[in-house]
Amino acid sequence: MTDDAPELRAADADRERVAEILRDALAEGRLDMAEFEERLEATYQARTYGELTPITRDLPAAGTSPAVSLTKPPLGSGSWGGRIVGGEGTSSWAVAIMSGFQRKGRWTVPRRFDSFAFWGGGEIDLREANFADGEVVINCIAIMGGISVIVPPGVEVVMRGIGIMGGFDEREHDMSPDPGAPRVIVTGFAFWGGVEVAHKETKAERQRLKEQRRQASLDRRTARHELHQQHRDERTHRRHDTP
Repeated sequence: MTDDAPELRAADADRERVAEILRDALAEGRLDMAEFEERLEATYQARTYGELTPITRDLPAAGTSPAVSLTKPPLGSGSWGGRIVGGEGTSSWAVAIMSGFQRKGRWTVPRRFDSFAFWGGGEIDLREANFADGEVVINCIAIMGGISVIVPPGVEVVMRGIGIMGGFDEREHDMSPDPGAPRVIVTGFAFWGGVEVAHKETKAERQRLKEQRRQASLDRRTARHELHQQHRDERTHRRHDTP
């Protein structure tokens, strides 16, 4: 295990594994309702493995092996390893003069991509792209225009551009780079214009995450309802059994 493993971002599946252990512990009487609800809330608020691991450390389910794996599985099909494909790239430059350009969808980003916008705008969308190398350079020149670079969450971005009477900015985000993800170096020059980098999921990924969160919320409500019903039934039985 590496020293920085606890700082890796936890996925929804990791949080659900911890929540399942908590539900089992409640059913077995190892946690009372107040402890269960407190730990469950901490579970769904946790962002890293380091925040998740202590939640089940004192429970038998986590005794011999951690409830959450602190190592990433080998990269397989559809992972970052599958998106670093080598080659020359399908497009190596784009120009917008009093107009606009777009590079988006399924395309291969070359080791260096040059773009120029003058009184115009451009969009370089890497969310569904493959990469010719583990490190690529996006060079942007914006003069009285703007260029937007969109990268998926988990990709490391290094900004090395210069803005004069303009902007060369990366929108704030709270996600650490994924292991094996490509590194994108954004360089260039903006004069009376702007170059902006934004981290965004694809529309399909946003919908998947929304549905996943909705289902997790329904599962939590159902679990709480069943547990409260179980407690009411137990109290009713105890009253009936009392002479």
